[in-house]
Amino acid sequence: MLEGVINARDLGGIRIGGKTVRRGLLLRTAHLNQASDEDIRRLSEEYHLRKIFDFRTFQEASAQPDRPVPGAEHILLPTLDIEAEKKSGEAVPEDVFLNLQAHIVKLSFMKIFQEKGRQLYPSLILSEFSQLQYATFMHLIVETQDGAVLWHCSQGKDRTGIGAALILGALGADNETIIEDFDRSNVIYRPLVDHFIAQVEEAGGGEEEKEVIRAFMGVSVKNFRHALELIYANWGGIPGYLEEAMGIGDDDLAVLRRRYLED
Repeated sequence: MLEGVINARDLGGIRIGGKTVRRGLLLRTAHLNQASDEDIRRLSEEYHLRKIFDFRTFQEASAQPDRPVPGAEHILLPTLDIEAEKKSGEAVPEDVFLNLQAHIVKLSFMKIFQEKGRQLYPSLILSEFSQLQYATFMHLIVETQDGAVLWHCSQGKDRTGIGAALILGALGADNETIIEDFDRSNVIYRPLVDHFIAQVEEAGGGEEEKEVIRAFMGVSVKNFRHALELIYANWGGIPGYLEEAMGIGDDDLAVLRRRYLED
């Protein structure tokens, strides 16, 4: 879809309840730091991009700032509560966090990091801090009356995948449709995952260590299913979660479905 941006895709074309998501309006990607001039032109002139939602931390966004897109507002909504992690003593050091690939094999053998991998998606779902960022994201999409919106994090897979799940759920998608879109990131990142799993095996690692690689270098569908189960257990599904945790009600869902679905 874009030549300089990895893991970029349009939700358009996904089938939901006999309807189809309109093309060219709902875009999910990795960061835009290395977007080409042609990418920027297309986002501005072909997609008429109106908003860029950046789910990265302040540190990530400063290290690799997005290229601006004419006509689009850049909105930083950091969904990871780094300050809470620092207070709990569970924060990954900043230099490690910003260069995870250089450290991931060593980290995969640490019990605390194995648990961090398991809890990444549930924490994004359950944290009030994260809920506030995603609520802002959803409300601003409801308010965007024309043109495309784009959301991303660093690799466009985990935090971005949760954002895509909320949008697809709001449009009426079932769990398997949501999981299928989420899992597509593994197609993009499979060579990277395989590379680090081979290193883990050479170091004597087993399934737990490999699961850390899958969770942080690709996406863990197993952990994502668990996060969806939490939503259903606590809120009865994504529409209930959107309404109770984020204030997105039936009228808002109707707006989104009129705008983004077609027969």
